[in-house]
Amino acid sequence: MSANDQRHRERSSGLALDPVVADLYQKSKAAEFNISSTGFATLLEEVSAKDIPEASHSERLEQYKTLRVDDLILARACAGGNERAWEAFMLRFREKLYDVARQITREDSAGRELADSVYTDLYGTKTREGERVSKLSSYRGRGSLEGWLRTVLAQEYVNTYRKQRRLVSLDGESEEGAQFSAAASEPVTVAEPRLEAAIDDVLRSLSPEDRFVLASYFLDQRTLAQIARALSVHESTISRKIEKLTKNIRKQVLKNLLGRGMSRRQAEEALSVDIRDLALDIRASLTQDSLPPAFSGKGAKAGEGGN
Repeated sequence: MSANDQRHRERSSGLALDPVVADLYQKSKAAEFNISSTGFATLLEEVSAKDIPEASHSERLEQYKTLRVDDLILARACAGGNERAWEAFMLRFREKLYDVARQITREDSAGRELADSVYTDLYGTKTREGERVSKLSSYRGRGSLEGWLRTVLAQEYVNTYRKQRRLVSLDGESEEGAQFSAAASEPVTVAEPRLEAAIDDVLRSLSPEDRFVLASYFLDQRTLAQIARALSVHESTISRKIEKLTKNIRKQVLKNLLGRGMSRRQAEEALSVDIRDLALDIRASLTQDSLPPAFSGKGAKAGEGGN
């Protein structure tokens, strides 16, 4: 069915789109991948519901205008197994991502191995309840698809590095005859539960890229230059980003505490606690969507980091 036939069918069925959505549908080229305008509208609603669940209709329409709808449709069409979409995706991104992977690993064969492992997740070789699971389904169009893919590559590299480091460490200790036993439990400092909840809320609200930057800098102790190279931006951009994150997370946690009934003095005192003294699992807060945790125990305080 042609795009004109689809529009005629929808008009005759009383399914006329909002003019904003109709315009975005044309810009997205969704019809080329057999995605109807009603399917496109449903996708926009799903994306908006995750980002701003309490938004009004007019607020949703304004958010729609900020989305990279062409990238969003390409990603979702690929996730759905559309072969034409995959051809367009491979033509546009395959060599670019190999280049980025080589920049990250600094070695050609390792770069290709990294890129190929990510392509496997993007294509979706695993299934859940009979449905193919593609990582591209998690892209929501808030930034460019190319930038999102760079972040996915960098995250995969960090995850692989950690896994290899753990295996090497265990192998080395085994060769030396080390006996592995359960670690002795340490007493946990009882902290203000509202602080733990406030920090958890803020950390979980960070974007994937923000979490990656924080993970790289605070936990993995990568340099600004290394992080910048992984994301294909200038080192000064990462420096400014970290500075902004570290200021804003304190501001957001403070606002959250005030909203939970604390006075400003109580909130300020609560923020002076060392995050290592909390019962809160910071790693769990920052590893949603298979993202690397953003803070190490050494470098992070409750007020360090933000969006």
